[in-house]
Amino acid sequence: MQQDSGDPEVQRVRKAAEAADWATVRAVLEARPESEDRTELLSAVSDTAGVERWITEVLEAEPDATLPRLVAGMRHISWAWEARTGARAKHVSREQFEVFHTRLRTAEQWLYEVAEREPGWVSPWYGLQTTGRGLQVGQAVARRRFEATVRRDPYHLGAHTQQLQQVCDKWGGSHEEMHAFARESAFGAPGGTLLGQLVAIAHIEQWLSLDAGPDTEYIRRPEVTLSLREAADHSFRHPDFVRGGAWIQVLNTFAMAFSLAGNRHMARECFEAIDGRVTEFPWYYLNGSDPAAAYRRHRSAAGR
Repeated sequence: MQQDSGDPEVQRVRKAAEAADWATVRAVLEARPESEDRTELLSAVSDTAGVERWITEVLEAEPDATLPRLVAGMRHISWAWEARTGARAKHVSREQFEVFHTRLRTAEQWLYEVAEREPGWVSPWYGLQTTGRGLQVGQAVARRRFEATVRRDPYHLGAHTQQLQQVCDKWGGSHEEMHAFARESAFGAPGGTLLGQLVAIAHIEQWLSLDAGPDTEYIRRPEVTLSLREAADHSFRHPDFVRGGAWIQVLNTFAMAFSLAGNRHMARECFEAIDGRVTEFPWYYLNGSDPAAAYRRHRSAAGR
């Protein structure tokens, strides 16, 4: 079993980022055009500790280059969340919030500059969706940032996932708004896109919001299982579905959702398709320290 995004360049760019090897980071990023969605590669770089130190030297050495600004902006987002941690707001100190907001504002400065320099790029607007949620810019501004992203890439999974979070109950939206957005996005897209994952994420989000007992009662409702099945049929089970991009994460998400819903048959189909390739999301919801252990447990329960 391996933790695998399905994209071999993710590991390559992450190792280069860890080694402060800007030449390789730049080569990998430049080889992936914005039209093919390079946000996963950018996330691999931005989630790497220490990038905030060496990217400053790159910015000084290449003052007219746009790509280092994009990397700096994306890194400041991850660096901000490292300071905030994943704790609930009431458990985050005032000092942590100050660092969190300062780093997000710095990220916004870099990302707006990139967006101005490269109007057709998707990545800076995707990043601005994340900073906006952290800075609590409000639903209207958040929606405009989402729309700016999807004008450039209508079926961008990351952009839709960010907006789904924005309309979640925990970020000032509601369960009803979240489910409506998920279904409208998934079924408003052609059959075979990755956006069916949004329906599964929405059900997982509501399950997470409930106490033990009511959570199982909710996720095992017949209408939830039907909703998941309809989304699967329009997404990864559709004849036009292509195993590319974030498809492995999409199947992992459906595997978890169907497992929680008690639909062993559909869960097993997902586990068979991904064949041991586990992604951190969404399994870390079940075991933050060892997502693969949660994957193995549910795969075994599904008969795989």
